[in-house]
Amino acid sequence: MFDLADNAALPIKTAKAVKEAENKRDCPCGRKNAKGGLLAYADCCGRYIDHWDARPAPDAEALMRSRYTAFVCESQEYLQATWHASQRPSQLDFDAATKWLGLDVKQFQLTGDASAEVEFVARYRLAGRAVRLHERSRFVLEGGRWFYVDGDQF
Repeated sequence: MFDLADNAALPIKTAKAVKEAENKRDCPCGRKNAKGGLLAYADCCGRYIDHWDARPAPDAEALMRSRYTAFVCESQEYLQATWHASQRPSQLDFDAATKWLGLDVKQFQLTGDASAEVEFVARYRLAGRAVRLHERSRFVLEGGRWFYVDGDQF
């Protein structure tokens, strides 16, 4: 017979406890602190993904890094909110066979008062096969927020 009292000492993971543990893990974007250590998710991209409506990414590079992390975390809401309305898909389909491996930002440059480009390489495995996505992405600043527009893949 099962008795709830027998399990009283077992830890119960609440949604809050799970979120706190997630916030302490290394950020998938790979950004480092001044000492060369990886920043925690909560101190890096989590600031923008978890609070996108109140705390937008401050520049195109931060937005690009947070969008990479959003792909890793499968945050459709954030990805769509940061995709420029002229290019935004109605929905995103995440492939369960995709395992994201890392991000390398090659170049970040402002191309105008309200535009920028970020060149990056994102590595992942898809069904066991290594894939390298090399892209130069275009971003625009509208209403105090950066948005991903599109990109050219190499």
